[in-house]
This record gives sequence, C-alpha cells and structure tokens, in this order.
Amino acid sequence: MSWGHATSTDLMHWTEHPVAITRDELGDVFSGSAVIDKYNTAGFGNDTMIAIFTSAGSAQQQSIAYSIDDGLTFTRYENNPIIKNDNDLQRDPKVFWHEESKQWIMCLAQGWKMGIEIWGSTDLKNWNKLSEFKHDLPDRPKIQWECPDLISFEYNGEKKWVLLVSVNPGGYIIGSGTMYFIGDFDGKRFTAEERNYPLWIDYGMDNYAGVTWGNTGDRRVFLGWMNNWEYAEKIPNSPWRSAMTLPRELKLKELNGELIISSPVVKEIEGIAKKWNKFESINDSKFRIINGKTDKAYQVQLNIELNKDSIITLSNSKDDKLIIEIDASNRKLTTHRDEKTGQSEFSDKYVVKSIDAPLNTESSTLKLDIYVDQSSVEILSDDGRMSMTNLVFPSSIYDSLSVSGAKYTIKVRPIKSIHA
Repeated sequence: MSWGHATSTDLMHWTEHPVAITRDELGDVFSGSAVIDKYNTAGFGNDTMIAIFTSAGSAQQQSIAYSIDDGLTFTRYENNPIIKNDNDLQRDPKVFWHEESKQWIMCLAQGWKMGIEIWGSTDLKNWNKLSEFKHDLPDRPKIQWECPDLISFEYNGEKKWVLLVSVNPGGYIIGSGTMYFIGDFDGKRFTAEERNYPLWIDYGMDNYAGVTWGNTGDRRVFLGWMNNWEYAEKIPNSPWRSAMTLPRELKLKELNGELIISSPVVKEIEGIAKKWNKFESINDSKFRIINGKTDKAYQVQLNIELNKDSIITLSNSKDDKLIIEIDASNRKLTTHRDEKTGQSEFSDKYVVKSIDAPLNTESSTLKLDIYVDQSSVEILSDDGRMSMTNLVFPSSIYDSLSVSGAKYTIKVRPIKSIHA
C-alpha cells in the first residue's frame, strides 16, 4: 500500500501525479497527514512539506518524509520511525501546529483499543505522549477507532474543539462511519462535553475516514471515502472501486440549544454547476428533471413544508428507484436502499431497507439539497445540518423525480462532469 497523489486548485478538478510515497522495509504506507513547516522546526528548510504516516509492517509505527518541491517527490527521514511501536494498535497520524503551546500536536488512533493518543513535538522528529482520550459507547462495545482529526472552530467569540473519529465496524448503521465529539483542548488533553454520543458527521452508509485540510485558513474542508468496508471489495464498479464524497465545509451550528457539526458542500461546486431550472409544485406528478443522455450529475433543491408526511422518489426509465420518506411529526428522513434502487445482489450487507436520520431542523419548512451522480446520492438537510451519503447502482442515472404529500418548491441544475 502506497500514498497516491492528486492536486487541485478548486476542490473539483484534480490532477493525478505519480505515487508519492511507496512502501519500504518498515512496511506499507497507511493513512496520515501532511503539514507545511513554515519556520523550519524540523530542519529540512522553511516551508517544507512534511508527510506523517503509519508504517505498517510487523507493527504499526509512525514515520515522516519531506518534500522541497511542493509534494511532487518525497524523501524519507533517515531515522524513521519517529514513534516506535510493537503492535498493530497505533495508526493514522493527524498533525497540526498548536500556537498556544508552541508545538506540533499529533492524534493517533488505537484501533480495537478504542481510543485516541495525543502526542506533542517541537520538531516533528522527537515526540512525547501527552494524553489519551477514551469515551464509553455502551451500544458499540467492540469497534475500531481510526483516522482521528482534532480541529478548532470559532463560535460566538469562543474557541471550540471537535474530535473526528472514524469507526469500523460500528458505524451509524453497520460497518464504516465517522463520529465526532465536541469539547475543549488545552494543548495536552482533549475533554469532551457531556453529550449523548456518538454524534455523526453523516447518517448514510458511505462516508468514512474523512479528515480536513490544514492549509485552508479558517475553513474546515473535509473529504470522505464514499464506501463501506462491509461491501467495498464487492461493489460493481470498474476499473475503480470507490470515489470520494463531494468536499464539505464543516461548520458549528446550533440545534435546539446544542452545537452540532454541519457539512454543506463547498462553495466551489458553483464552478461546475449549470443554471437552475424551476418546476411547478404539482402533487403526485413525475418530472423528467434532466436529460439522462447528456447530463451525468445534478443537484435538486427542494423546500417542502413539514405539516404532513411526504415521499420523494428518484427513478429512471428502467424503473430503478430510490425512495426518500419524510416523517414530519417525528422530524425524520428515511432512505430505502434495496433491490429496487438498482444492482444489489453483489452483497447482502449492501441492502439496507431503511436508513433513518434526524432532519436536524427547527423550521416549519425543510430545505433539502440532493446531489445525484451515476452511482451516488448525497442528501443534505438545512444547509448540511444533516448529511446522508449512499452509493447506488441503477442501470442508468435517476433522471425523473416525483413528490407527494406536503406543498413544495423545487429547482434542479445539472452538474458538469469534472472529467470532460
């Protein structure tokens, strides 16, 4: 296993480069992160890019490599590993500079030990263990904690900290998922607020292992792996196995007096979106919303009243369909991913009859943004206060939509292919 490499100036169009870091005598190259060493703390030069990753061989240990050509090529540090270890329960280093304590902070996942280690360093080479974070999750007694990310937000003049942790198994439904904790970080220890954990970044089946970039200023831009280990090796795609979610910008929002993470799609989507087309609100009518031969992806924006239950159906000419139900009284959205959505026979774990999520809105009208691609549907409520990401495999893209139940307004716009 190696590190691939792609770059982008707009988060939408990506240029692939040769493999960045390949395995060596310490083992495969597992997940990690990269930082810009602005003040040459590691001694490789000002503004050097330094990758921090897990070397996975007979044990999982942490290593670094540096680049002086903006990440095109990397040179391994000669004294790797920088954190030695003798088991397979330490991986996925996420590193950032903590200005208040004048040190680099590293979060490491403990896998089946279900915890996060926090380490500190002034030079990215010599590290001291500062603390561990664990939290009892009674409904998930035996799961793996992976891919941590400790990030800060300014909210109402205060700094709040959020710890992202991907889990597998033990996701929101089954298999893979990403949970988070809200709290404080003092430079050594993360302390979670008292909440009904786990809280979830995404309520679907296919948003896992995402972390944020460290060079986007005040924006917290997040990209997840759009798949699930319960069936990742069996999905009917060729020549690839997976894709990434649309990039999201994580934000702190208030819901019923408590903070949650919202994850709207980044503003850069405007660069590949075409003009909006509006449709009249006609109950039980079926709209042909795109030209399935020329349009390969699109966004539906639906504003629907919450005074009665509603059903939204995405479908195509082969009668493949994805049904989304809105339970107005219980403020709940349910997606049915079953044999009717398209191909499903490749794995019995893929079929999930009901995927439920809270609407996470206090309004009397629900705003839904639904992003539909050839093999994915990403549903966001109320500007990302709820996110549900699911793979689907219809025989052709869903090009029709029907709505029944409450009154609504709807508009649709095609999304240009990033490969055109």
